[in-house]
Amino acid sequence: MINVNIETLPSGEIIGFDIFGHSGYAESGMDIVCAAVSSAAYMVVNTLTDVMNVKVDVVVNQNGRMQLKIDNKDLVRCRELLQGFKIHIILLEEQYPKNIKVNYLEV
Repeated sequence: MINVNIETLPSGEIIGFDIFGHSGYAESGMDIVCAAVSSAAYMVVNTLTDVMNVKVDVVVNQNGRMQLKIDNKDLVRCRELLQGFKIHIILLEEQYPKNIKVNYLEV
């Protein structure tokens, strides 16, 4: 199962995410659930860094785990994009409840 931890401040403001695990929907290279989650995550990172020029902390390890964190000073600029990501991931979770689990972590 893919776990998507949406990290928030006590106010509910999204400050990042942590994605890890494998969906198990299909074999590697053919897994549309994994591809959908990965594509959404990379779109957020690329938009923040290359379009909006926001400095973010991003870590991607060899197992495919991706962690993203936004500095508090950039939260207002990034709010809509991160909310859009959250909506997208929730809709994927609704379509594939056996393969994706969205969690909320207050940090």
